[in-house]
Amino acid sequence: YYENVLGLTCEGREEVESQKVRTAFFAAGEVHIELLEPTSDESPIAKFLEKNGPGIHHIAFATDDIGGQLKQASEAGARLIHEVPFEGANDKLVAFLHPKSTHGVLTEFCQSAH
Repeated sequence: YYENVLGLTCEGREEVESQKVRTAFFAAGEVHIELLEPTSDESPIAKFLEKNGPGIHHIAFATDDIGGQLKQASEAGARLIHEVPFEGANDKLVAFLHPKSTHGVLTEFCQSAH
């Protein structure tokens, strides 16, 4: 769909073993799309799909200071799922905010590890 219908080019694929997921990355101008595919029934993504079906899983925001962003979000009342960032796909440090504190949207902050 993303290549055939939207005309986007896959910029890379990666497996994140710690999250039991395969990823594919596409760019549409300055917007980046990451597709997720579970590699195990125990994957958080597999559980999400079982409960919700296909669709948007989360929205991510790039930051140059993930620690500062998490602190600011927490001080503003957002509930952190991860207080300490961890390594995600595409060589990024990532952390999530709980959707119950973000109007129902699972929110990710990501920072390049370089």
